[in-house]
Amino acid sequence: MNVRLLITTITLLLAGCVIPGMEPDPRIAQREAEAKAIGGACRHGLRSIEDCYSLNEEASKAAIFDGWKDMDQYMRENKIEGVRAAVAKAEPVEVILEDKKAKAVVADTTPPKLTNKAATASTQ
Repeated sequence: MNVRLLITTITLLLAGCVIPGMEPDPRIAQREAEAKAIGGACRHGLRSIEDCYSLNEEASKAAIFDGWKDMDQYMRENKIEGVRAAVAKAEPVEVILEDKKAKAVVADTTPPKLTNKAATASTQ
């Protein structure tokens, strides 16, 4: 009888302990939360789940689907219309090689600013 009581007591004491190496990694929970947020953003942005998977290949598909599904349910319950996601097209980047070490320099592709003379001439 005393042995059973001792085993039960030890078991209850160890149940409240944090054993090193046994706690979950917080990075895993963070990646899963980010993937759920990506899924929710895809649903609100009117993207299909397949497009969301292909645009975010590094994220967990199950977590993306959970986020997409949760946002879908939330939007239906609250009668929220999605907003079409607009992706800006990337400007072409010009690469200039300076020397034989192949050091790349990225050229600025922003349009030139108008001077005061050009600005006043274009408004007239």
